[in-house]
Amino acid sequence: MNKNYNYLRRRLMIPEYGRHIQEMIDSLFEIEDREERTRQAKAVIAVMGNLNPLLRDTAEFTHKLWDHLFIMSDFRLDVESPYPLPTRDDLEVKPERLEYPQSDISHKHYGKNITRVINRLKYDKPEAVEAEMGDVVRYLHGKSMEYNQEHPTPDMIANDIRILSEGGINLDGEWIKKVEMGHKSASAHQKNGKHQQRNSRQAQKGGRKNGQRHNTQK
Repeated sequence: MNKNYNYLRRRLMIPEYGRHIQEMIDSLFEIEDREERTRQAKAVIAVMGNLNPLLRDTAEFTHKLWDHLFIMSDFRLDVESPYPLPTRDDLEVKPERLEYPQSDISHKHYGKNITRVINRLKYDKPEAVEAEMGDVVRYLHGKSMEYNQEHPTPDMIANDIRILSEGGINLDGEWIKKVEMGHKSASAHQKNGKHQQRNSRQAQKGGRKNGQRHNTQK
Protein backbone atom coordinates (compact mmCIF):
# COMPACT_ATOMS: atom_id res chain seq x y z
CA MET A 1 0.00 0.00 0.00
CA ASN A 2 1.50 3.29 -1.11
CA LYS A 3 1.04 6.12 1.36
CA ASN A 4 0.92 9.69 0.11
CA TYR A 5 2.36 11.90 2.84
CA ASN A 6 2.49 15.67 2.46
CA TYR A 7 6.23 15.79 2.99
CA LEU A 8 6.60 13.62 -0.11
CA ARG A 9 4.52 15.99 -2.23
CA ARG A 10 5.63 19.14 -3.98
CA ARG A 11 6.09 22.14 -1.70
CA LEU A 12 3.18 24.59 -1.79
CA MET A 13 4.09 28.14 -2.78
CA ILE A 14 1.35 29.63 -0.57
CA PRO A 15 0.16 26.94 1.89
CA GLU A 16 -2.79 29.05 3.08
CA TYR A 17 -4.77 28.18 -0.06
CA GLY A 18 -4.32 24.47 0.33
CA ARG A 19 -3.28 21.76 -2.11
CA HIS A 20 -6.58 21.66 -4.01
CA ILE A 21 -6.19 25.28 -5.17
CA GLN A 22 -2.60 24.52 -6.15
CA GLU A 23 -3.76 21.56 -8.23
CA MET A 24 -6.40 23.73 -9.93
CA ILE A 25 -3.71 26.21 -10.91
CA ASP A 26 -1.48 23.40 -12.16
CA SER A 27 -4.31 22.16 -14.37
CA LEU A 28 -4.43 25.54 -16.16
CA PHE A 29 -1.18 24.66 -17.93
CA GLU A 30 -2.95 21.81 -19.71
CA ILE A 31 -5.35 24.22 -21.47
CA GLU A 32 -3.88 25.16 -24.86
CA ASP A 33 -6.32 27.93 -25.82
CA ARG A 34 -5.26 31.19 -24.12
CA GLU A 35 -8.78 32.63 -23.92
CA GLU A 36 -10.13 29.47 -22.33
CA ARG A 37 -7.14 29.40 -20.00
CA THR A 38 -7.90 32.97 -18.95
CA ARG A 39 -11.56 32.14 -18.34
CA GLN A 40 -10.60 29.18 -16.17
CA ALA A 41 -8.05 31.33 -14.32
CA LYS A 42 -10.86 33.77 -13.42
CA ALA A 43 -12.86 30.83 -12.08
CA VAL A 44 -9.90 29.85 -9.91
CA ILE A 45 -9.65 33.45 -8.68
CA ALA A 46 -13.33 33.29 -7.68
CA VAL A 47 -12.68 30.11 -5.70
CA MET A 48 -9.67 31.69 -4.01
CA GLY A 49 -11.81 34.70 -3.11
CA ASN A 50 -14.37 32.46 -1.41
CA LEU A 51 -11.83 31.86 1.34
CA ASN A 52 -12.33 35.53 2.35
CA PRO A 53 -15.83 36.45 1.12
CA LEU A 54 -15.89 39.82 2.90
CA LEU A 55 -12.85 41.03 0.94
CA ARG A 56 -13.55 39.16 -2.29
CA ASP A 57 -15.06 42.08 -4.27
CA THR A 58 -12.62 44.83 -3.24
CA ALA A 59 -10.18 45.98 -5.91
CA GLU A 60 -7.12 45.74 -3.68
CA PHE A 61 -7.93 42.20 -2.58
CA THR A 62 -8.67 41.10 -6.16
CA HIS A 63 -5.28 42.43 -7.22
CA LYS A 64 -3.68 40.42 -4.43
CA LEU A 65 -5.48 37.27 -5.58
CA TRP A 66 -4.11 37.65 -9.11
CA ASP A 67 -0.63 38.15 -7.73
CA HIS A 68 -1.01 35.00 -5.66
CA LEU A 69 -2.20 33.13 -8.75
CA PHE A 70 1.00 33.99 -10.62
CA ILE A 71 3.16 33.22 -7.60
CA MET A 72 1.58 29.78 -7.20
CA SER A 73 2.11 29.14 -10.92
CA ASP A 74 5.80 29.95 -10.49
CA PHE A 75 5.31 33.01 -12.77
CA ARG A 76 4.89 30.73 -15.81
CA LEU A 77 1.12 31.07 -16.37
CA ASP A 78 0.22 32.87 -19.61
CA VAL A 79 -3.20 34.47 -19.12
CA GLU A 80 -4.77 37.89 -19.63
CA SER A 81 -4.59 39.63 -16.28
CA PRO A 82 -6.43 42.88 -15.40
CA TYR A 83 -3.41 43.93 -13.37
CA PRO A 84 0.32 44.28 -14.10
CA LEU A 85 2.06 40.94 -13.92
CA PRO A 86 4.36 40.50 -10.92
CA THR A 87 7.86 39.25 -11.46
CA ARG A 88 10.15 37.12 -9.37
CA ASP A 89 12.53 40.06 -8.98
CA ASP A 90 9.77 42.13 -7.37
CA LEU A 91 9.39 39.56 -4.61
CA GLU A 92 13.07 38.84 -4.08
CA VAL A 93 14.21 42.44 -3.69
CA LYS A 94 16.30 42.68 -0.57
CA PRO A 95 15.85 45.76 1.62
CA GLU A 96 18.67 48.24 1.85
CA ARG A 97 21.00 47.77 4.74
CA LEU A 98 20.01 49.93 7.68
CA GLU A 99 22.93 51.89 9.03
CA TYR A 100 22.97 52.12 12.79
CA PRO A 101 24.62 55.12 14.43
CA GLN A 102 27.94 54.13 15.89
CA SER A 103 29.69 56.26 18.48
CA ASP A 104 32.13 55.56 21.26
CA ILE A 105 30.85 55.90 24.82
CA SER A 106 33.36 56.09 27.61
CA HIS A 107 30.83 54.98 30.24
CA LYS A 108 28.32 52.72 28.52
CA HIS A 109 26.42 51.91 31.70
CA TYR A 110 25.35 55.56 31.92
CA GLY A 111 24.00 55.70 28.37
CA LYS A 112 24.09 58.35 25.65
CA ASN A 113 21.29 60.55 26.93
CA ILE A 114 22.96 61.51 30.18
CA THR A 115 26.12 62.29 28.23
CA ARG A 116 24.15 64.71 26.06
CA VAL A 117 22.65 66.33 29.17
CA ILE A 118 26.05 66.83 30.76
CA ASN A 119 27.53 68.25 27.56
CA ARG A 120 24.63 70.69 27.34
CA LEU A 121 25.06 71.80 30.94
CA LYS A 122 28.75 72.60 30.57
CA TYR A 123 27.84 75.64 28.48
CA ASP A 124 25.43 77.03 31.11
CA LYS A 125 26.23 79.35 33.96
CA PRO A 126 27.65 77.79 37.14
CA GLU A 127 24.44 78.57 39.06
CA ALA A 128 22.33 76.74 36.47
CA VAL A 129 24.75 73.83 36.42
CA GLU A 130 24.55 73.31 40.18
CA ALA A 131 20.75 73.61 40.09
CA GLU A 132 20.43 70.72 37.63
CA MET A 133 23.41 68.62 38.57
CA GLY A 134 21.64 67.23 41.63
CA ASP A 135 19.41 65.02 39.49
CA VAL A 136 22.38 64.07 37.31
CA VAL A 137 24.45 63.04 40.33
CA ARG A 138 21.64 60.88 41.73
CA TYR A 139 21.16 59.24 38.32
CA LEU A 140 24.87 58.49 37.93
CA HIS A 141 25.01 57.16 41.48
CA GLY A 142 22.14 54.74 40.84
CA LYS A 143 23.45 53.49 37.49
CA SER A 144 26.98 53.07 38.82
CA MET A 145 25.66 51.05 41.75
CA GLU A 146 23.63 48.81 39.38
CA TYR A 147 26.61 48.22 37.11
CA ASN A 148 29.40 47.84 39.65
CA GLN A 149 27.33 46.29 42.46
CA GLU A 150 28.82 48.73 44.96
CA HIS A 151 28.28 52.29 46.10
CA PRO A 152 30.46 54.76 44.19
CA THR A 153 32.32 57.38 46.17
CA PRO A 154 31.63 61.10 45.57
CA ASP A 155 35.10 61.46 44.05
CA MET A 156 34.32 58.69 41.55
CA ILE A 157 31.10 60.45 40.49
CA ALA A 158 32.95 63.75 40.18
CA ASN A 159 35.63 62.14 38.03
CA ASP A 160 33.03 60.51 35.76
CA ILE A 161 31.27 63.87 35.28
CA ARG A 162 34.60 65.46 34.43
CA ILE A 163 35.27 62.78 31.80
CA LEU A 164 31.76 62.84 30.32
CA SER A 165 31.84 66.63 30.03
CA GLU A 166 35.35 66.51 28.53
CA GLY A 167 36.64 68.69 31.35
CA GLY A 168 33.81 71.22 31.04
CA ILE A 169 32.29 70.51 34.46
CA ASN A 170 34.53 70.15 37.51
CA LEU A 171 32.65 69.40 40.70
CA ASP A 172 34.10 68.86 44.13
CA GLY A 173 33.59 65.53 45.84
CA GLU A 174 32.35 67.28 48.96
CA TRP A 175 29.61 69.05 46.97
CA ILE A 176 28.45 65.75 45.52
CA LYS A 177 28.49 64.24 49.00
CA LYS A 178 26.19 67.02 50.24
CA VAL A 179 23.82 66.39 47.33
CA GLU A 180 23.67 62.68 48.13
CA MET A 181 23.18 63.32 51.85
CA GLY A 182 20.41 65.81 51.10
CA HIS A 183 18.65 63.25 48.92
CA LYS A 184 18.90 60.62 51.64
CA SER A 185 17.54 63.05 54.25
CA ALA A 186 14.62 63.96 51.98
CA SER A 187 13.86 60.29 51.37
CA ALA A 188 14.00 59.51 55.07
CA HIS A 189 11.75 62.49 55.87
CA GLN A 190 9.27 61.31 53.25
CA LYS A 191 9.26 57.81 54.70
CA ASN A 192 8.73 59.18 58.22
CA GLY A 193 5.83 61.30 56.95
CA LYS A 194 4.18 58.26 55.38
CA HIS A 195 4.76 56.28 58.57
CA GLN A 196 3.15 59.03 60.68
CA GLN A 197 0.17 59.21 58.34
CA ARG A 198 -0.27 55.44 58.55
CA ASN A 199 -0.13 55.56 62.37
CA SER A 200 -2.64 58.42 62.40
CA ARG A 201 -5.07 56.49 60.21
CA GLN A 202 -4.71 53.42 62.42
CA ALA A 203 -5.32 55.53 65.53
CA GLN A 204 -8.45 57.03 63.99
CA LYS A 205 -9.75 53.59 63.10
CA GLY A 206 -9.05 52.40 66.63
CA GLY A 207 -10.88 55.41 68.09
CA ARG A 208 -13.93 54.77 65.93
CA LYS A 209 -14.00 51.10 66.94
CA ASN A 210 -13.78 52.04 70.63
CA GLY A 211 -16.57 54.57 70.22
CA GLN A 212 -18.79 52.02 68.53
CA ARG A 213 -18.05 49.49 71.25
CA HIS A 214 -18.90 52.07 73.96
CA ASN A 215 -22.22 52.93 72.31
CA THR A 216 -23.08 49.23 72.03
CA GLN A 217 -22.50 48.72 75.74
CA LYS A 218 -24.84 51.58 76.55
